[in-house]
Amino acid sequence: MLQDESSYEKTSFQFKRPTAEDGYAVNQLIEASPPLDPNSVYCNILQSSHFAETSVCAKTGENLSGFISGYLIPTRPDTLFIWQVAVAEPARGNGLAIRMLHELLDRPACKDVRFVETTITPSNTASKKLFQKLANNLKTKIEVSDAFTKEKHFNGLHDTEQLYRIGPII
Repeated sequence: MLQDESSYEKTSFQFKRPTAEDGYAVNQLIEASPPLDPNSVYCNILQSSHFAETSVCAKTGENLSGFISGYLIPTRPDTLFIWQVAVAEPARGNGLAIRMLHELLDRPACKDVRFVETTITPSNTASKKLFQKLANNLKTKIEVSDAFTKEKHFNGLHDTEQLYRIGPII
């Protein structure tokens, strides 16, 4: 169930691995979190089940307050790719996103991670700040380059996605 503002409690987040049963609520959260690109419910069910070890749900009681989907890049298992970060409106401004990122990096599945990568559109200031904060917390650097360009990859229909590569993490 998506976080309802009336039941929100600032300090009561519980972090857990998502399950397929979280997929629908994840889908609702992402749809309510522009500028994130919405996925199908099926995609979010797969993220919540197939990538559970490298994804995280933050809940307040039974309500979903935040979600991060990520995976280890198959050809570079030392790199955690963060697909999406979503925080419910009433939970924003409390450091939940950075706490979820650290929760992921502390998991056994990420013990060999030396780099975190994500893509961010140039206009997504909140995501850029989040990943700069992660780099600062980890006392490492960020390299930014174009990953998928508006014209070459999106036929002019989506802004360029820039690759943020954070690391090395020691």
